[in-house]
Amino acid sequence: MATAFEIMGVVNVTPDSFSDGGEWYDRDAAVTHGLQLAQQGAAILDVGGESTRPRALPVPEEEELRRTTPVVAALARAAGPDTVVSIDTTKLHVAEAALQAGATYVNDITAFRAEPDMAGLTADRGARCCLMHMLGEPRTMQDDPRYADVVDDVKAFLTERAEFAVREGIREDRIDLDPGIGFGKTVAHNLELLARTDELAALGFRIVIGVSRKGFIGKLTGTPDPHARVPGTIAANVLAYERGARVFRVHDVAEAYQALTIASATLGRDGA
Repeated sequence: MATAFEIMGVVNVTPDSFSDGGEWYDRDAAVTHGLQLAQQGAAILDVGGESTRPRALPVPEEEELRRTTPVVAALARAAGPDTVVSIDTTKLHVAEAALQAGATYVNDITAFRAEPDMAGLTADRGARCCLMHMLGEPRTMQDDPRYADVVDDVKAFLTERAEFAVREGIREDRIDLDPGIGFGKTVAHNLELLARTDELAALGFRIVIGVSRKGFIGKLTGTPDPHARVPGTIAANVLAYERGARVFRVHDVAEAYQALTIASATLGRDGA
């Protein structure tokens, strides 16, 4: 049955991600994990080779290529035509290699600011993309983030970046926007963005929500272990869905799929 939402399953090929660092670092383990996420309901498999946690250090391009390209190629071959393989990168050559290997989605946390030519590449390949808001960079983004109005500021940024992508040739229906929960935001900023997701959805693009296992859930619930933040993740995703978000980037796909299926059926948005 077709759903009114898409789940983006996280396939981290990194030793240092905050939520699952090192668990799927081995190529074969990452591929097996990605295929399991697809079976659990992930429509998109998001392969990343560079941690974007607060204070994370950059990864050299050659190392990121080594980590991600074989995993993308294997998933593109094995996951089937109904599963989209995404590359989570800020680097042009990493994106290019992934698209050559079978990826059809580019997830860039800098919204094409780090490598503007990635927009033209994405357009040329007819790929989808996700443009995310981030204040500063991973090493500095949590250093006293401030906004006049976090939702208005994020909306203005995402509008400008979407307009840039369209000018570079990307079709509007292939652009997704992510407010960047946890990327240069306090707990209060994150909650404001979730509460006002409808204002983001009013921009006319698919809104991606990435709250999975994040630190603000731990702060609110007193849960230091990221693996224990699944209930909070589900609550945030369901609330964002009700307010118009349609793509959900998560580590725990089976749980998210079940929760969003019930939310979708209850709200009458799956055509049932």
